[in-house]
Amino acid sequence: MTTAEAFAPAKINLTLHVTGQRADGYHLLDSLVVFAGIGDTLTATPAADWSLSVTGPMAAGVPTGDDNLVLRAARMATDRPHAFTLDKHLPAAAGIGGGSADAAAAIRLCGGDGQGAVALGADIPVCLAGPGPVRMRGVGEVIDPLPNLPPLWVVLVNPRVTVSTPAVFKSLTEKTNPPMPPDIPRFPTAGPVIAWLKRQRNDLAAPAMQHAPVISDVLAALSPAPFAAMSGSGATCFGLCMTENAAARLASDITRAHPAWWVASAPILSR
Repeated sequence: MTTAEAFAPAKINLTLHVTGQRADGYHLLDSLVVFAGIGDTLTATPAADWSLSVTGPMAAGVPTGDDNLVLRAARMATDRPHAFTLDKHLPAAAGIGGGSADAAAAIRLCGGDGQGAVALGADIPVCLAGPGPVRMRGVGEVIDPLPNLPPLWVVLVNPRVTVSTPAVFKSLTEKTNPPMPPDIPRFPTAGPVIAWLKRQRNDLAAPAMQHAPVISDVLAALSPAPFAAMSGSGATCFGLCMTENAAARLASDITRAHPAWWVASAPILSR
């Protein structure tokens, strides 16, 4: 039997504008999403029964039963059972789409088209659309691939605090905020990317800090980067750097100052 492998990169919301709320309670978003060259790896082998085993530095606490997104997404993609092994490197419930990226990898490995995947998780369609930059709108189902960004490197930092996405959205007092500009420009170099991002927002940052005040400490640690913000609903934050060496130095400095935090540096991926 043939074993196949797929990379599930970290998802980063460079922006996250909450533009409304539907009658069913789902929030409407407008987000510029990129992916980093660090993530989980999923392998799949056709088998007599469905199964999932989890390895890697972030394996602890990851469920392996039928409620895991990998198995749920795989069953949506095919009726042929597979045995999966997930090498877990991304922290869970961290705002960087770890579970959704794993689910998207399962769909790819099983030959699915991802139709209906948004019902399993709002980030799964955008993870299927990577690894290049993507504009995500609606409740996650409106996906527009974008041109590649100029070379950029990212430092990801999670203080190992879990933040509840539903709780963060519930704490958001203003549900209808301006979207991003209608057209995201093509950026010739990294400098204009940074300047443009500084005019955008993550509307979930303030409510996330109410639940996890340490996020402000993470952003302070990332402040030497040209641009720093929170990804998704937190608690992971990111700093964008112009060079690989600058990202590596910043990651090293933060690790020394905060050895209990999860810290990683990686390039922003292109299509």
